[in-house]
Amino acid sequence: MPATRLRQWRPDFWGMVLLATLALITTLLFLPVGKVFLLSFTDAETGQYTLANYARIFSHQYYIKALNNTLIVGVAGMIGACLLGVPLAYCMSRYHIPGKSLISTLAVLALVSPPFIGAYAWIMIFGANGVVTNWFELIGIETPTIYGYTGIILVFSLKFYPFVYLMTESAFTSINKSLEEAAENLGCTPFQRFRKVTLPLVFPAVSTGAILSFVLSIADFGTPSIIGRKVRTLSTVAYSQYTSELGGPPTLAVTVSMLMIAISIAALLLQRYIISKKRYASSLTNLSSPVRLRGWRAGIVYTLCFSIVIISVLPSLVVVYTSFLETSGPVFTGGFGLSSYARVMSEISRAVINSFVFASIAVILIALVSGMISYIIVRREGRMGGFLDTILMVPYLVPGIVMAIGFVTTFNRWPVDLVATAAIIILVVFIRRLPYGVRSTTASLRQIKPSIEEAAASLGARPFNVFVQVTTPLIMPGLIAGAMMSFITAINELSSTLILYTGKTITMPVHIYISVLDGEFGIAAALSTLLLASTGICVYIVFRISRGSKSAFL
Repeated sequence: MPATRLRQWRPDFWGMVLLATLALITTLLFLPVGKVFLLSFTDAETGQYTLANYARIFSHQYYIKALNNTLIVGVAGMIGACLLGVPLAYCMSRYHIPGKSLISTLAVLALVSPPFIGAYAWIMIFGANGVVTNWFELIGIETPTIYGYTGIILVFSLKFYPFVYLMTESAFTSINKSLEEAAENLGCTPFQRFRKVTLPLVFPAVSTGAILSFVLSIADFGTPSIIGRKVRTLSTVAYSQYTSELGGPPTLAVTVSMLMIAISIAALLLQRYIISKKRYASSLTNLSSPVRLRGWRAGIVYTLCFSIVIISVLPSLVVVYTSFLETSGPVFTGGFGLSSYARVMSEISRAVINSFVFASIAVILIALVSGMISYIIVRREGRMGGFLDTILMVPYLVPGIVMAIGFVTTFNRWPVDLVATAAIIILVVFIRRLPYGVRSTTASLRQIKPSIEEAAASLGARPFNVFVQVTTPLIMPGLIAGAMMSFITAINELSSTLILYTGKTITMPVHIYISVLDGEFGIAAALSTLLLASTGICVYIVFRISRGSKSAFL
């Protein structure tokens, strides 16, 4: 560009916002992830680039076993989520179910509750000293162990099935019933019709929920570390490797972390490839209406639907119940009381305060930034808007442990030394949860006609004033819904904060994790109940704002 044209060029307001957004994403996302990527090819002693780290990972049985375990629990958890989510979605979309809104609410509550709380609760039920285990021992029956593959897969299935359910239910309701009627007229049994006609039509929705379940399963740290016992996954190995490499470059830890990212990307690409091979579509006409069941069929369907959601929220109920049991140190003494909550307030109130403060600051930042990013994506359609929309999928694919290691290795020296500060936790939570705010706000903005903003601009209002005074009030429901969803996931964050916390910046999820490992189940239950209460309040607000729409959660 000639010097005269360069002097004449003046970026507009939204051009400056775009540059600032790219700088922010580059600093908080690409730099940490890029640092992790480069470290995986670095020799810890010489600093030279090498493939030795990957050679060691793929030649040691310890790491190969962790990789196999990760794939096993990821695939099994995904299959379990589909086996629960698809039947529930089909029944909810095709039949009149009493208490349908209650079932949807319970499913969402199961989705947003922390998975490590579910792992801890199942230990309280079926663990070595669990309630059900003790009951069966009294009558001489030995229960199967909840530890290992069984517990991990159970928790993942019950935790992530709402993804499949929420995405698939709307797909079932959008099917043209004449296609199913034609299959029935050709002699297909109900099962053949479902397998050959209905299921292929909803496959994109099912596969999307399944991939989300798989990615989140392989990235989860709390569940396998609490209930896995000898079943080590890549996330737990990455954490233990990182703690053992303190004082030097965490080359092996980041190499293990890169495997998790590679698996997530490969799964996503495979799903898109499968969908691209066929055309899955039907006209949105002649839609089927819910059928009212009677007799034994109604009993089976109602029992199935309520059983799935009740079992999925059972861990939360157990946690709340045990939080009101009297304790003497780590031992439950019988009777009810508030001793666990008293200990929380007197001994570890800092963790409670930190969780709410860190999550609140991160959510405020998310609300401020997501509105502007959504405006660029929706109103300034083009390559950069589409690029922003695409790269904001990256935080979904990057496990919390990977992001935390990236932040530690990137922001650990002057002039930006954030290690052992509250700022590093807030920024990690901010960039990991930013997509929730952007997705929710983008959905609201797409429903608003640009002519309203164009009218304000034609009257002389500047772009910033148009956005603040016209656009922001119109998208406020989406902003609030996105902020609440960001707060739910932020306050429950464990995997990244477990690496970044210090004694002064410890949070509730980290303290719950430590308490469970130490056998302090009373404190763990009380802290978990506080988290669940906060989550429930936010879910209620989101439902009120979105009028029960489940899109806010996707």
